[in-house]
Amino acid sequence: MVDTPLREPTFWILTALAGPPLHGYGIIGEVAALSEGRLSMRPGTLYGALDRLVDAGLIKVDREEVVDGRLRRYYRLSGTGNATLAAETERLRRNVEAATNRLGELTPTARPIAPRAVGGLA
Repeated sequence: MVDTPLREPTFWILTALAGPPLHGYGIIGEVAALSEGRLSMRPGTLYGALDRLVDAGLIKVDREEVVDGRLRRYYRLSGTGNATLAAETERLRRNVEAATNRLGELTPTARPIAPRAVGGLA
């Protein structure tokens, strides 16, 4: 299992592959849909990430097929990838729970600082 926290693109790729096997452009579309458009991956970035995730044992090649004379490779989550995604999901759930509890403690006079339009707060 890979140490968490995962980088956001890795999290979304693994999440996309928690469903049925997908090829590269399918992963790009699924990541965009799951992240509600917050993450838009370019093919070059995705394929480099897929190679790293295969090397790390988080995903596996499910099958390959030729479509219109081009090789299409489908990927799926490995057992290690599934465990890594589950651990990261639990870590994020605990973070959300802690923040939600803390926000519930705010008095009516205490107001949270709104994030900036670009980049948010560090």
